[in-house]
Amino acid sequence: MVNEFQEAALSTRLGIPMIYGIDAVHGQNNVYNATIFPHNVGLGVTRDPELVKKIGAATALEVRATGIPYAFAPCIAVCRDPRWGRCFESYSEDHKIVQSMTDIIPGLQGDVPADYPRNFPFVNGRTKVAGCAKHFVGDGGTINGINENNTIIDWNGLLSIHMPAYLDSIRKGVATVMVSYSSWNGKKMHANRELITGYLKKKLKFKGFVISDMWGIDRITTPSRVNYTYSVQAGILAGIDMVMVPETYVEFIDDLTLLVKKNVIPMSRIDDAVRRILRVKFIMGLFENPMADLSFVDQLGSQEHRELAREAVRKSLVLLKNGKNSEEPLLPLPKRTRKILVAGSHANDIGNQCGGWTIEWKGLSGNITVGTTIFDAVKNTVDPLTEVVFNENPNAEFVKSENFDFAIVAIGELPYVETWGDSKTLTVAEPGYSTLTNVCESVKCVVIIMSGRPVVIEPYLEKIDALVAAWLPGTEGQGIADVLFGDYGFTGKLARTWFRRVDQLPMNVGDPHYDPLFPFGFGLETAPRELKAAQ
Repeated sequence: MVNEFQEAALSTRLGIPMIYGIDAVHGQNNVYNATIFPHNVGLGVTRDPELVKKIGAATALEVRATGIPYAFAPCIAVCRDPRWGRCFESYSEDHKIVQSMTDIIPGLQGDVPADYPRNFPFVNGRTKVAGCAKHFVGDGGTINGINENNTIIDWNGLLSIHMPAYLDSIRKGVATVMVSYSSWNGKKMHANRELITGYLKKKLKFKGFVISDMWGIDRITTPSRVNYTYSVQAGILAGIDMVMVPETYVEFIDDLTLLVKKNVIPMSRIDDAVRRILRVKFIMGLFENPMADLSFVDQLGSQEHRELAREAVRKSLVLLKNGKNSEEPLLPLPKRTRKILVAGSHANDIGNQCGGWTIEWKGLSGNITVGTTIFDAVKNTVDPLTEVVFNENPNAEFVKSENFDFAIVAIGELPYVETWGDSKTLTVAEPGYSTLTNVCESVKCVVIIMSGRPVVIEPYLEKIDALVAAWLPGTEGQGIADVLFGDYGFTGKLARTWFRRVDQLPMNVGDPHYDPLFPFGFGLETAPRELKAAQ
């Protein structure tokens, strides 16, 4: 498909190759059989920039395997309120963790050489892709976490919380920056000339191109598209260089042409945009190599990348509780036992395990791509004589009558993206709490929460023997069993505050009224079995 588009571009008068980009935000997540890595909310927990850089490099290869040279990643939002439907795309509520995770950029694009111009876009050839720091700026700070809404904060607050990761991204050679749908103190970012041209381009000396979000200029007005000519004028004059216009491109071209002819938009603004776009295309080598390289096809979902994702899963898990008292920890679980129950809506469902931005835009429940569910992973890990029984939502009688040694219950949120994920309640999907109750009141249980953010769990905490936050781990569920059964220890520390009640939000580390269920940085540790045996 991309080659057909490219052939059309190359057959035009000037023969300038087009650049095709895609939302590869946790691997090349649009394609069946690709490796799906944990979403950013889990990667922040690892506090491991080297791991994230490797994930960037693997993602670049899998994106290139599908003929695409540009990924709309990373999202460097600092999510300050988990009610936001994109919180899972944010590494942390703490900008310092988000800043360290911008090492994914040299993973995607390549390491900037020592003698390279400062703050200049860099993409190192055909194994790498152009990256995109997004969404500029303040997307994670909107009021009550409402998607695309208004971030009310003073200039110092914007600079100290939401801006720092952009400085790191530009220093690491990020090729493009995407503008946020949101507003800052009531002004739409897509029309904010002071920040896009004044600050990003002039003060920070960013030399790549600035891209709008999908329909981003349309939404400058409320309602959307109510004065499209004004939207084109405001967006282009603000400093946007490339515009995502999914359908109304004829109208866009006509409006823009007219605005330039009437000198409303100066030709110097057009030249700036064209110069920046061509600069990135030249640096990427798109003129020399405009077509897909078919030799990369075996990179998609490769074993090496799946092993990397499995490592990321292990390091992203946070152990929140281990035993009803500290003298009797439940984890690590024994591999050799009589009978284990695996239950819950997320225990045998790849789609639920991956979350949004997977195969479909909004994600999808069901076994939608190739991967390992928790149920599969448990069967792979335990002794051949151990019986493993799966029952998605068992009643208490079933659990009591079967005499299980222990149970693993995986519950959480169903896949969502963007505004569809905005939540005032932050509960797990039905019947999660009743599954938990039926199982945990009848047998020793480990509860695994798969969610894009902290969720309500305090009312059920005393029923639970062990509690693990697994976030949205992606296709490699074997990483969960690796740690549950003690081949590896738990090491992850919360990169987000785990609230008690929704009415406490927003509540971030350092706030004066900080009363979390589990504080930022919390995470119990376990030793791997070999180490325990040696002790």
